[in-house]
Amino acid sequence: MSQILIVDDDVEIREALTTLLLDHGYTVSTAANGREALAALRVARPCLILLDLMMPIMSGWEFLELLNADPVLRDIPVCVISAMPDRAPAGVARVLAKPLKLELLLGALADHC
Repeated sequence: MSQILIVDDDVEIREALTTLLLDHGYTVSTAANGREALAALRVARPCLILLDLMMPIMSGWEFLELLNADPVLRDIPVCVISAMPDRAPAGVARVLAKPLKLELLLGALADHC
């Protein structure tokens, strides 16, 4: 079963994505910020990280910087989900605009999991 890590400070988005992904047969873990996401990566290695950029404590940009600096974690694909997709950092596997289009999200999952 494919593991997905959802990183978003909006609890409603985390819950909606979790329900959707569980319904499609994925295993899901969640984090409310980059710091929690790094801790979650110590527990389970996902096939894809769904990442918001604008978060308190540790933003998505800061998380990506640390992820890419770690030789063990840097090959995990990241799909940025953002209300400002044009500001997404280079080098991520995919950028999806909020509000999400289901078919684009499922396409990203199919490509990486």
